[in-house]
Amino acid sequence: MPTTKKVQPVELDQQDRQMLQILSSNGRISNADLAAALDLAPSTTLVRLRRLMDQGVIQSFSADISPSAIGLELQALISVTLRAGARANLADFMKTMQEHPQVVQVFFLGGQEDFMVHVAVKDSDEVREFVLAQLSNNPVVANTRTNLVFDHFHKGPIS
Repeated sequence: MPTTKKVQPVELDQQDRQMLQILSSNGRISNADLAAALDLAPSTTLVRLRRLMDQGVIQSFSADISPSAIGLELQALISVTLRAGARANLADFMKTMQEHPQVVQVFFLGGQEDFMVHVAVKDSDEVREFVLAQLSNNPVVANTRTNLVFDHFHKGPIS
């Protein structure tokens, strides 16, 4: 089974929720500006921020890079169904997908398909090559279905 760090639900007060909302829209805000927005002392804000990080509420800070700005003009969502009896290979499949630079996200699913693989590539030739080389040639894969992404909406982190 794929390994996902299981985080226990954390009790959040109104200031924690407000902090998460501010950080989800501006992860680069300085501690001083965050403290001012929350009407808290910078030291209190830093303690709260570190607690949220230690508890796994805040998992990381990262840059949201536009794929098309770096030449990756096409995105696709590829549904993957593993062969019957290949359940022992779930973690290996997830790890293998994570190693490919074209893979943006991988979702382990409950339902008809086992995985949804989100890729960002230059063009349709790269999608075809990825499906053929990485999925169709994989002995644990029974079936794939590729959907091209024309546009999408990303709300951002849940807060």
